[in-house]
Amino acid sequence: MENILPEYRAAMQKELENILSFWMSHTVDEVNGGFIGQIDFENKKITDAPKGAVLNARILWSFSAAYNLTGNTTYLDFAKRAFDYICRYFIDKDNRGVYWLVDHKGHPLDTKKQIYAQAFAIYAFSEYYKATKDTAAISNAIDLYDVINKYSYDTIHGGYTEAFTKDWNTIEDRRLSDKDANEKKSMNTHLHVIEAFSALYQIWPYEPVKKKIAELIQNFSQHIIDPITHHQHLFFDEQWRPRSTTVSYGHDVETAWLLQEAAAIITDDDLIATTKTIAVSMADAVKKGLDKDGGLWYEYEPATDHLIKEKHMWPQAEAMVGYFNAYQNTMDKKYLDSSLASWQFVQQYIHDKQNGEWYWGVKENYAPMQQDKVGVWKCPYHNSRACIEIIKRINHLQKNNLNQQV
Repeated sequence: MENILPEYRAAMQKELENILSFWMSHTVDEVNGGFIGQIDFENKKITDAPKGAVLNARILWSFSAAYNLTGNTTYLDFAKRAFDYICRYFIDKDNRGVYWLVDHKGHPLDTKKQIYAQAFAIYAFSEYYKATKDTAAISNAIDLYDVINKYSYDTIHGGYTEAFTKDWNTIEDRRLSDKDANEKKSMNTHLHVIEAFSALYQIWPYEPVKKKIAELIQNFSQHIIDPITHHQHLFFDEQWRPRSTTVSYGHDVETAWLLQEAAAIITDDDLIATTKTIAVSMADAVKKGLDKDGGLWYEYEPATDHLIKEKHMWPQAEAMVGYFNAYQNTMDKKYLDSSLASWQFVQQYIHDKQNGEWYWGVKENYAPMQQDKVGVWKCPYHNSRACIEIIKRINHLQKNNLNQQV
């Protein structure tokens, strides 16, 4: 045990460098500014591809967070590039909020206001403010917080409606992607709203933000997480009636640690205790989705007993953190073993050893899924964040051990 944690931390430090090196080397758009919107499986740059708000916000968060961890000023330069581009092209100066897509030259392309995208912009601006103390970053984050609560918050049932038109009117298609259900509320959006508000509260400890975070945790414990299975429902109507039965293993294990982090950020002892229990219960439930090779399957449909036999990259990253978090909660080595097994799976099957970065995922036979290396959804966020989280958590454990020895 004494050697495992330093080795794990060293591996995460090296992996973080490798991930961000890929993005620095391959994704800068030297012609139109910002970052290229798409790079395919074979590392071919699609220079006229649209640019997504989520991709750019996640780039901003990743480089800001990496700078905040390491002090590497090169990371800060790339964060500033992302920040400047978002401010110039994605923020709707007339109606507030950020657009979903711009074209490769920065012109608005899909102007809908997806709350998921607003949340990621808050998350990124907050992290960038930690790095720079740039007042524009905190101003933008606060404005997005205000606009989300003005237009999206459900004053009757609580929670947030998924999406709106450019000028914040009702929109018929509220889906994040084609695979999603067209419902008014989703687990996924609420997860990233609480993530965003938690980041904002760290730089702007405004009491109403704290109350919203506590309310969101209650949304999860009362409506989203099934008290029997400890899995989450993915979609809901406005009254929180479930509209899906699919189990998303990656979202479950991600939620497990993010809820606990949110409770810790607002220093609510009761919610910290509640979310610790939730975190371990969800980590245990997700074990049903772990294969013997350490990889985490994508989704399971209980109604038809159908398992989607793909292992996407981002659930592996979240499993690394979620199981490490369960280990911290219990000091039971089986959870650390699961975290390490996820990392070993990534090294063996998810790393693109020829072209760099992580594959989108692998199929049941371990053949790489030939999808984008960079795109609207393929970003440096899940994998870089896993590295950052593991490093921080190991540092925390070792600091506490030293203090106890003294």
